[in-house]
Amino acid sequence: MSIKSILVADDEESIRWVLSKALTKQGYTVDLASDGTEALNMALNKEYDLAVLDIKMPGITGLELLGRLQEERPELLVVIMTAESTMKNAVEAMKGGAYDYITKPFDLDALDAIILKANKATAVTEEVHRLKQELKEHFMVERTIIGKSLPMQEVYKVLGKVAPSEATVLVTGESGTGKELVARAIHFNSPRLGKPFLALNCAAIPRELLESELFGFEKGAFTGATERKIGKFEQANGGTLFLDEIGDMPLELQAKLLRVLQEKEISRTGGSTPIQVDVRIVAATNQDLKERVRAKDFREDLYYRLNVVPIALPPLRERIDDLPLLVEFFIQKLSEEQGATTRGYTKETLDRLKAYHWPGNVRELENSIQRAALLSPHLMLQPDDFPLLEGEDRDNGNDDSLEKLIANKLHSSLAKMDVQELDNLYEMVLHQMERPLINIVMEKTRGNQVRAAEILGINRNTLRKKIQTLSITLRKD
Repeated sequence: MSIKSILVADDEESIRWVLSKALTKQGYTVDLASDGTEALNMALNKEYDLAVLDIKMPGITGLELLGRLQEERPELLVVIMTAESTMKNAVEAMKGGAYDYITKPFDLDALDAIILKANKATAVTEEVHRLKQELKEHFMVERTIIGKSLPMQEVYKVLGKVAPSEATVLVTGESGTGKELVARAIHFNSPRLGKPFLALNCAAIPRELLESELFGFEKGAFTGATERKIGKFEQANGGTLFLDEIGDMPLELQAKLLRVLQEKEISRTGGSTPIQVDVRIVAATNQDLKERVRAKDFREDLYYRLNVVPIALPPLRERIDDLPLLVEFFIQKLSEEQGATTRGYTKETLDRLKAYHWPGNVRELENSIQRAALLSPHLMLQPDDFPLLEGEDRDNGNDDSLEKLIANKLHSSLAKMDVQELDNLYEMVLHQMERPLINIVMEKTRGNQVRAAEILGINRNTLRKKIQTLSITLRKD
């Protein structure tokens, strides 16, 4: 991030005026302090990128202020101004942690050169930090995509083929299956390694802010736009942008995203000049995008642009053989990160976990292991360490699963009917199933059709039609 805000502290009003005028003209935000005490209070109560301090001021001197700022705001770059060009002042300033010093009287060009150098140094520091963080994340991704089951082996095969390419990828799967981890694995195993990886959840940001997050805006583009904002596409230039919950993107933004994919350029809100971007898109959704296309809630042309290479992540219940590996990983992770004393689990515990259907997938498993490991008095996790899973078994040995209950009810009903006289039985049964199901979900969501549609896995228009077709009465509270 480049230098934007500067604090100038000098007891000479003429110096403050000259620096304020010159720096403001160059686009910096400048605050002024007339002594060291005032400057310290300002620096502790507001974020600055650079401080230009006179070495001799009433109260706290520039060098004393430098020392305090090194303790309280070590990331703040400080330039010391001195009227005495002595080796002692220079040595003291640099020993105290100053970024640079400048001798009065000075040419403004000399200060410009220092700020330019500081900008470059800041950019290099941030790039090194970003690369270190990316390497750390790369290591974590290699550790956290866990599984040896056949469904996961198929995922790995596709990952290995698509990662080195430039193809757009659409990752599908239920919530909690690890879609972002897959997106990161694609980035970290691609030629774009070393460039930014950014993630944006399209469902977590209000639609009126989503466009600004993606494309940015110019200063003055709308009320409250007091400075230019760089959007995710520009920030991710050269790298990868992960768009999670892409099915929730508004139609008007879908058109703009399609243009980016086709033209490789964006326009900031309020801007007139197209900006070229080189960004690889990995999108993800837990919705049926084909159904949303049929319902006219998602653009068909965008769907085909995104779905160049599809990767479908299996739910945990379909790769239950991976459960031991996942449990062991989460226990080890808790031990390393939070000092949990749990060392493993019993066979009965594993049987208990395997019997559960895990609707929240790997995310739910991690949360369950974390809760159990932190609260359990045992070194080895026991079945009773998972009380929240009681009554939720995939197959608890009784014939009371939903499928069996339905089958028994159908057998009982059909036994009383003359099958030869029945017509359109499939549609009739479906309607009888749908009506109570939708009624229950609508009650649970207090009539919120958007949330109900999400729970049912259908789009809102489909739900609205079913409510009308099935003559479902909505609550009015």
